[in-house]
Amino acid sequence: MNAPLRAVVADDDRDIREYLQETMTRMGWQVTAAAATGRELVEACRAAPPDLIVSDVKLPDLDGIAAAAAANAAGPVPVVLISAHHGDDLLGRLGDLPVLGYLIKPISEANLKAAVAVAMTRFRHFTTLRQEVTDLRQALEDRKLIERAKGSLMRRLRVDEEEAFRRLRQAASGKNMKLVEMSRQVIAAESVFSDMEP
Repeated sequence: MNAPLRAVVADDDRDIREYLQETMTRMGWQVTAAAATGRELVEACRAAPPDLIVSDVKLPDLDGIAAAAAANAAGPVPVVLISAHHGDDLLGRLGDLPVLGYLIKPISEANLKAAVAVAMTRFRHFTTLRQEVTDLRQALEDRKLIERAKGSLMRRLRVDEEEAFRRLRQAASGKNMKLVEMSRQVIAAESVFSDMEP
């Protein structure tokens, strides 16, 4: 059986903290910490990284946005912010934070449940897109290395592009290496040859 998802909640009002804790628990979440200040929120997230942060914007010593940013420094965690009011200045401070929900007080259980569900769905999409971008960047870097290695082989062996690629693949296969790893070796060898040339 899967362990329940972990949440950290934060509000400077004890009654609201308890309400959030009880409501999240009813929703099937494990509330690992209920913080009263921004620094407590950050410390709780560092001690046991949560799957979700639900925080009031106005917190003593470090507001909810700054605390969420600090908690996200170790890795992305979805955030649902709570506020007694709505302000454009607030939204302008969000930057790249994965703030995926925003609730205005007073909070009903139904609204919290919906905000959390939407936040988690969006966060899964966000994580998938992030991984796709990382994979595409890596594929592009790999492709550049392979092209450089091909060019080097074309010059050194005086063969055309197709033959250079065939030989590169053959060498990688013979050494049980990935094509990009073999390309790195070819580029390193080319660098050595270049340094030796008059």
